[in-house]
Amino acid sequence: MPLLSREELKTLVEKSQKHCVSIYMPTHTAGPEIQQDPIRFKNLMRQAEEHLVESGLRQADAVELLKPAQELDRDNFWRHQDHGLAIFIADNFFHYYRLPLDFEELVVVGDRFHLKPLMPLLNNNGRFYILALSQNQLRLLQGTQHQIDEIDLHKLEDIPESLKEALRYDDTENQTQFTTTHSGASAGAPGSDPGTIHGRGVDEDEENQILRFFSQVNRGLQDLLHDENVPMVLAGVKYLHPIYQRANSYPHLMEEGISGNPEHMKPEELQEKAWGILEPYFHKAQAEAAERYREFSGNNQEQASQDLKEVVKAAYYHRVDSLFVATGYQQWGKYDPESDTVQLHEEEQNSDEDLLDFAAVHTLLNGGTVFATEPDQVPGNAPVAAIFRY
Repeated sequence: MPLLSREELKTLVEKSQKHCVSIYMPTHTAGPEIQQDPIRFKNLMRQAEEHLVESGLRQADAVELLKPAQELDRDNFWRHQDHGLAIFIADNFFHYYRLPLDFEELVVVGDRFHLKPLMPLLNNNGRFYILALSQNQLRLLQGTQHQIDEIDLHKLEDIPESLKEALRYDDTENQTQFTTTHSGASAGAPGSDPGTIHGRGVDEDEENQILRFFSQVNRGLQDLLHDENVPMVLAGVKYLHPIYQRANSYPHLMEEGISGNPEHMKPEELQEKAWGILEPYFHKAQAEAAERYREFSGNNQEQASQDLKEVVKAAYYHRVDSLFVATGYQQWGKYDPESDTVQLHEEEQNSDEDLLDFAAVHTLLNGGTVFATEPDQVPGNAPVAAIFRY
């Protein structure tokens, strides 16, 4: 199941009209808790109807607007869930996503969709891809520390389905079995050997066939990954890693990979191995950004700020390089680009939006990095902290 892409996020961001409804709820994949999901859904739908009426919509019109979402409430729908459900409704617009995030229950009605709960999936803070290559199977998985999902590649006609299509050996036995030496060295690292096929090295013709196949895979993935900036880990027998590195054009492929035949690895096993590689990478990126913020806030206050009004304007005008934003917290208000003014309100008013959400979404769309974290992980213990490009 594909995770939400930036293109889809852009569609949600650009939807600006009255009565945009955003609904978030936790869901369950198995167990007796599944029976509680329809009840929770009905309660949230009632809240959405009440919010719409409070915002000036007639009750009959509110019911009609919510009808596409109400039609989801079927037994079969609840038996095929992930850990969180996000629903977006507006006039002539209805999208929903089953996602690997444990959402808190939330209903927001405003002039734009509320998107901050999606941030952990949309930035490079903990999300990754795994490209698993073997003789018989090509798999692309995406996930986080806690979740893993497989992307259906059958719909992508430009991607060959297996390595077997590219490897044409005279020895038919070689078409059914690969073996490789095992070592702790990283793919392409000094001292790593190319591996063997049935005890012999990969000859030049075989390597060229593999390289052509990997080039086809790389080209096929370009449309899918062209707007991504999250890391990807390669999984495969060891001698394949340096060959794929030669074919690869995705700029965020990790040098270190997972060695071994991934056909024998379950998604959860690949996820665990990938996270072991990536955990230091993610922690380092956030720690470095936090250190940069502390440095700038102490010595160059024009390049860092916790002033939400200033941050909102900077995010809108492409100036935010890195943004820390607290999850589970809303700051209601309005931003008017024409007058470049920001209003903050202690309680939500008509036509308000969560300005933390606004800053996070615009930072991400404008090529910045967003760290959606627990409030105590935001530098300075404020709801927001930003590093500016200039």
